[in-house]
Amino acid sequence: MANGSSRATTLTDVARLAGVSVATASKALNGRAGVRTETRERVVDVAKRLAFQPNALAKSLLAGRTGTVGLLTSDMEGRFSLPIMMGVEDAFGAARTSVFLCDARGDSIREQHHVDALLSRRVDGLIVVGSRTEPRPSLGRGLPVPVVYVYSPSDHPDDMSLVIDNVAGASLAIQHLVTGGRKRIAHIAGDPGYQATHDRARGAEAALDAAGLSLACGRIHYGSWTEAWGRGATRMLLADEPAVDAIFCGSDQIARGCLEVLRDQGREIPDDVAVIGFDNWEVLTVNARPELTSVDMRLEELGRRAAQRLYEAIDERMTPGVEMLHCQIVQRGSTIPLN
Repeated sequence: MANGSSRATTLTDVARLAGVSVATASKALNGRAGVRTETRERVVDVAKRLAFQPNALAKSLLAGRTGTVGLLTSDMEGRFSLPIMMGVEDAFGAARTSVFLCDARGDSIREQHHVDALLSRRVDGLIVVGSRTEPRPSLGRGLPVPVVYVYSPSDHPDDMSLVIDNVAGASLAIQHLVTGGRKRIAHIAGDPGYQATHDRARGAEAALDAAGLSLACGRIHYGSWTEAWGRGATRMLLADEPAVDAIFCGSDQIARGCLEVLRDQGREIPDDVAVIGFDNWEVLTVNARPELTSVDMRLEELGRRAAQRLYEAIDERMTPGVEMLHCQIVQRGSTIPLN
């Protein structure tokens, strides 16, 4: 304590010694307009001599902020929202910002209830996390705080949304297999009722075309996001195209079922058939036999980006539109290249 007292220096101490009001001292130290240059310099000089350090709460209150944000999800299982929230908290942790998590469970009425409750707590902003990649209804333009939409983009062009580039992610998967020497590549897709399924299929077909290859069996196998579908589709695939040497699966669940059938039918993985999944869900990939190569959606990074964009929006520096995050391949034992 620079003033030798038993308590910390306060803004009142600075204002008193500088001969100004507390409000003027606050404006001077926060760089606000309405303070003469000589007055600002005098206040800053006093603050330095007293080693004045405003605490985080005081600074946030002076800026009209509470140091809290709301994270609203419709992902009941937490498959997407939890890693995204981890990324959000990583980014906001350094700024000492707390995150309130609310699960709307896909119910619009419950979602509005949570929005109202979060606003009543005077959160500085909202991050809305979806469970599908289809556009979702905007919360509206009349909210008193900025909103960033993650994974599921807003349907309003003036909102800020961050999404995964599923098309490019699937292209990466095919390129990885082609680079590894595979030429008869099949694609077992997920539920055709999901936009992500079609985006991944489109990316796979584009990458195959660019490599001068055609899909094994001449078609994509659509089904569901389950291991059971992975098993059934792989049996059909091997019956129709026994010479297949690589399979791109639309999810890690599908890939786990695919691996099981390949082993049951005596196919060596990856020597005979390489397998790659999508999502990089580690509870599945690292426990597979062999460990599963997968396309990582980088959900924690998506959360960190969302926090950064919300922070910019709180400072009135947000650029509206849709921002895409690129995926990456995490290679494991199921796609070792051919010699």
